Amino acid sequence: MTVISVEGVTKTFGSHDALTDLSVQFDDGGFYALLGPSGSGKTTLLRLIAGFEFPTSGRILFNGEHMEGLPAEKRDVGMMFQSYALFPNMSVFDNVAFGLTVRKLPAAEIRTRVAEALELVRLTGYDKRRPHELSGGQRQRVALARAIVFRPRVLLLDEPLSALDKALRLGMQVELRRIQRDVGITTIFVTHDQEEALTLADRVGVLRDGRLVQEGPPKQLYERPASAFTATFLGEANLFTGTAAEGRLALPDGTLLTPDRPAAPADTTCAVRPERVDILAPAEDPGARNVITGTVSEVIFAGTSLHYLVDWQGRSLKVTATNRGAEGAAAGETVRLAFAPRDTVLVTP
Repeated sequence: MTVISVEGVTKTFGSHDALTDLSVQFDDGGFYALLGPSGSGKTTLLRLIAGFEFPTSGRILFNGEHMEGLPAEKRDVGMMFQSYALFPNMSVFDNVAFGLTVRKLPAAEIRTRVAEALELVRLTGYDKRRPHELSGGQRQRVALARAIVFRPRVLLLDEPLSALDKALRLGMQVELRRIQRDVGITTIFVTHDQEEALTLADRVGVLRDGRLVQEGPPKQLYERPASAFTATFLGEANLFTGTAAEGRLALPDGTLLTPDRPAAPADTTCAVRPERVDILAPAEDPGARNVITGTVSEVIFAGTSLHYLVDWQGRSLKVTATNRGAEGAAAGETVRLAFAPRDTVLVTP
């Protein structure tokens, strides 16, 4: 049972703050994703928790115990690197057993634990193979088995699936989630893949320029982003900018949008997800939905879905529709776009 608390942590390299006054808690047994662009501080935070680096200020606690000055080898942390870092001259068994051998556990216990870890990652019978004899997904599982075989307090994953192709990555997302649930270990993983974060995590933290800009359950962050940055980084979003007018948002062309809550004087921006926008039939009544008019510039076929780009006021708006086999709008066609007030989310610019 491990709860990790990061309290007011700043990490400075030279004159650059990689993290600035960051506070966040990772609950026991949870699966937490750190998401953000390159240079946002994701990996730095992971390295601070692991003990490879130490905060310039602030503190990190495991179950209330201060980790100040405690090196990585004494924190009981399992870590899986992006490159997997397997020993090429060692068998699968010896790779997985490495941490147990260093800890000088009895040989019988090592054999038992390695067998259990390989069974968990579904690699029973692969113990004598070398890394070069394995597929990318199998090497990834060996690295995961090595990280959990000594039963660490916390598991840290740095871009664990980025080296895999898309089809294999999707399959490993399911496997990784299954293994994490079976083990029940507090897990924190770094990713730049928004879909991966939404699929795997119980909670997601979005970092930008060393600061935590928003965190919470994936559904909450996706459907109710607090800022334009979160809205556009965690998926796609159409942003509309105007001025507050009696609780609504007045756009430059005079269109009035009703947002998810009454717009205050400081509210100037709202975000709408492409899949929440409908293209209305010519005589269709929009009801209480917001409506804007534009011209279809491009239709992109993507198998299960259709993506429309619609010109509006010199901007390109995105609309995503499920492919139901019927004819949709065509390029050059003037269309009305409708979206519900609850999907018109006020955000900070």
